Amino acid sequence: MSKKLTVQELIAQKEKLVKKKERTETLYIASMDAEIVIKVPTNALLLEAQGLGQEDATKADIYLVYQCCVEPNLKDPKLQEAFGCVEPMDVVSEIFLPGEVAAIADKIMGLGGFSGGVTVKN
Repeated sequence: MSKKLTVQELIAQKEKLVKKKERTETLYIASMDAEIVIKVPTNALLLEAQGLGQEDATKADIYLVYQCCVEPNLKDPKLQEAFGCVEPMDVVSEIFLPGEVAAIADKIMGLGGFSGGVTVKN
């Protein structure tokens, strides 16, 4: 049986809760036989992605991957130049397969708490 969450419990877990928002995760990309590191998205970032997703879900996925990929740094101007990117976020589509972009974005959303883990009781 679960326990009720109290103010005292939240205060006691403050450090743990803050660190949870700074977490990273390593993902294996099979087509490259290499790993990347992603980070937890901020609330502002998720809202921006949601806005993009209303026009085009693929744009939202690309945006999340671009913003939340820690290693490699997709924002590196040298990387973007090497791939001939006109727009900075174009590098995501140049590097990853379309299905990989969607899968990475899904993992990022999971890090942000959008993978369940909450049960509603009546």
